[in-house]
Amino acid sequence: MELKDIKAIYFIGAGGIGMSAIARYFLHIGCVVAGYDKTSSELTQRLQKEGMDIHYEENIDLIPTACRDKENTLIIYTPAIPTTHAEFVYFQKNGFEIQKRAQVLGTLTKTHKGLCFAGTHGKTTTSSMCAHIMHQSSVDCNAFLGGISKNYGTNYILSDKSDYVVIEADEFDRSFHWLRPWMTVITSTDPDHLDIYGTKEAYLESFRHYTELIQPGGALIIHKDLEVQPNVQEGVTIYEYSREEGDFHAENIRIKEGTIVFDFISPIETIKNVELGQPIPINIENGISAMAMAQLNGVSANEIREGMRTYGGVDRRFDFKVMNSKHVVLSDYAHHPKEILQSAKSLKELYADRKVTVIFQPHLYTRTRDFYKEFADALSFFDEVILTEIYPAREEPIEGVTSALIFDNLKAGIEKQLIVKDEVLNFVKSRDFDVLVILGAGNLDNYVPQIAQLIEDKE
Repeated sequence: MELKDIKAIYFIGAGGIGMSAIARYFLHIGCVVAGYDKTSSELTQRLQKEGMDIHYEENIDLIPTACRDKENTLIIYTPAIPTTHAEFVYFQKNGFEIQKRAQVLGTLTKTHKGLCFAGTHGKTTTSSMCAHIMHQSSVDCNAFLGGISKNYGTNYILSDKSDYVVIEADEFDRSFHWLRPWMTVITSTDPDHLDIYGTKEAYLESFRHYTELIQPGGALIIHKDLEVQPNVQEGVTIYEYSREEGDFHAENIRIKEGTIVFDFISPIETIKNVELGQPIPINIENGISAMAMAQLNGVSANEIREGMRTYGGVDRRFDFKVMNSKHVVLSDYAHHPKEILQSAKSLKELYADRKVTVIFQPHLYTRTRDFYKEFADALSFFDEVILTEIYPAREEPIEGVTSALIFDNLKAGIEKQLIVKDEVLNFVKSRDFDVLVILGAGNLDNYVPQIAQLIEDKE
């Protein structure tokens, strides 16, 4: 089925952040858009206000009539939905075309110039940063992001004039193999999703295969010293980047009084005095990759400088909720040991003379089982560690795998406590904090507004 033939779209798992971006695209071009999700959320409610028909009961009778014609209806599903799901089974038995979200994005990269951002971590920030730089420039772009951009209040950007589409390339379930990038950034290849890949070698091989999909004439912008060995087609240029070395890097970094300014060194044109709109040390490196992508696709030095200065960040990525002389509260989506380590180092660099406390909710039993020692090592960079129970997401419990595995391996001398999630608000109410970060990809983030209010009430 080609995009031009589609009149109706039905989503099984409508409320996912990536799924909702595609839903918005099809709403914009005039399709009937409907779907199922397990629970109502702020995001699904917003989609309903925008014209999407969503229900929350697994029931084929609730599928709208407009989505029952297999000749012009495309079904998009998330891999998190079981294949026994009643609505999935209905569409499968009745011969509908069923695609993963990544397959639809792959189709878009065949009809647009795909600027894709891949990596174990950093892809949401780098893709949203590049999308903002390009969208506010004369080049412009479309974008499908993995988080809600604070600049636009959405995870989807539409352009009526640009042929570029910025896409977050997700390695989960090898989804990014559906893409055909014009250019891509690879931020990191630290092993993850071993419940899918099995081994580190298979994970790295998946990224190597991804590099083969870059279209001739395009480019690979890869973080320096990654273990993956690229295997690009003839006519694809490879660039390396990092904070301090590579074809693209930073020099003359100045971090003071809540601001970060640096010079962007590039083989195309050096850009002096780049100011980070979201002044977090890790965003120096994130910004380098985003600026490199934008520069390679024709964005001018002044437009890049202005885009970086006005970049507002993404919900749940170093998302500051309280920031004053007495208290700092922020939420961060980090859920892999390397992400947590970067988060800890960035916060300790920003607040070198203040006590930094983390409340961390581990995400997935398998990830905890595979990396509990690495989690403990990373968390030990904080001054105080509070752990809650594991957020299971799509998984069933694994015997012997609990947050205690991480807790027991924290370095000696670290202040630490193990509490249940339901006690977090009472815990915060009973304590005073200097810098507090709520960490993880689970549902602990739902408490963040209340936590922020409790901390503000301590003023």
